[in-house]
Amino acid sequence: MTFSFDALRRSPDVEGPGLVAVDAADRLILDESADARAGAHPERIVVIGDTHGALTLGAADAGARGIRVHQDALSGERALERNAEGVGLVGTFTRMPLSPELVRDAEVVLLRLPRSLDALADQAGLIAHYAAPGVRVFAGGRLKHMSRSMNEVLGRRFGVVEASLARQKSRVLRASAPREGADPVPARAEIDGLVVCAFGGAFAGATIDIGTRLLLAHLPEQMPNHGVVIDFACGTGVVAAELARRHPELSVIATDQSAVAVASARATAEANGVSARVHVVRDDLLSAQPDGSAEMIALNPPFHSDAAVTSTLAPRFFREAGRVLRPGGELWTVWNSPLNYRGALERAVGPTRQVARNAKFTVTVSVAR
Repeated sequence: MTFSFDALRRSPDVEGPGLVAVDAADRLILDESADARAGAHPERIVVIGDTHGALTLGAADAGARGIRVHQDALSGERALERNAEGVGLVGTFTRMPLSPELVRDAEVVLLRLPRSLDALADQAGLIAHYAAPGVRVFAGGRLKHMSRSMNEVLGRRFGVVEASLARQKSRVLRASAPREGADPVPARAEIDGLVVCAFGGAFAGATIDIGTRLLLAHLPEQMPNHGVVIDFACGTGVVAAELARRHPELSVIATDQSAVAVASARATAEANGVSARVHVVRDDLLSAQPDGSAEMIALNPPFHSDAAVTSTLAPRFFREAGRVLRPGGELWTVWNSPLNYRGALERAVGPTRQVARNAKFTVTVSVAR
């Protein structure tokens, strides 16, 4: 079977205008790394941050096998699996967490530059600490999402950092000569008595964003005394941990598709002494939860897919919440007021009323039909 980038799809990730499965940065990373990959042991190639499989499958098509892959988004993992089936490259890679074993003795690392400098710092430290001394890192992205600070972050861990020529509004940073590395450690802050922990790349970091603050300030004082309570798209697990702190009898499921969010939420629960009552799950939407099983769901929905802003994400979350809530169960949502989600919430869940509003955000409660 002939490999073609045109065959790659985003599914099951959201599709839409401006949302692509492969872009010019993926192609440039593969082109810049071609000679290094050809000279490397075929089982010592690592891919980090591949969005939908272009880097992994491009390397596999060139002969690499046993490629170690880390993707933060669970939807990205599933897209890679589907794309591998579609182009006949199943079995050429192994998914792994962001851990020492991911990069141990790696000779070539292909990396899509994350939007977060803290995430890049975590990745660079891990590579420098555990990869082969001669490792070569090819870190690329779209120019509009890159900054000179990325060179500086890589320069703290690598003696050589060079930039490729730009091509189709993309660029690659080539890093080599690793210095002393480090294992990722979550940032930690105490805010109003709640300890927030965040590994690099987690939404809002070790802070509480203003939307979540508004939601926390207006969550009901009386919680269900039976049934399931879910912190949906939990991020660092702030809502789940705070609910468990306020209500010692309550158990909460915290769920997110991001690996770094799940690791951060577990650290937040542990730091607040509620890990026995906060069950953190990595899940695409709420696929692990049965229909009509939840009494209450709290949600601060995302509006980015990769680097693209899209209005198609939140309605998917609302529909999923409507499926999982029992009739009469409640969805508590905070959202950017200009997005005007009330109609979408009423269609997907049920009657919706406003609970609070400030200059930027609105909190609503929707009662499931």
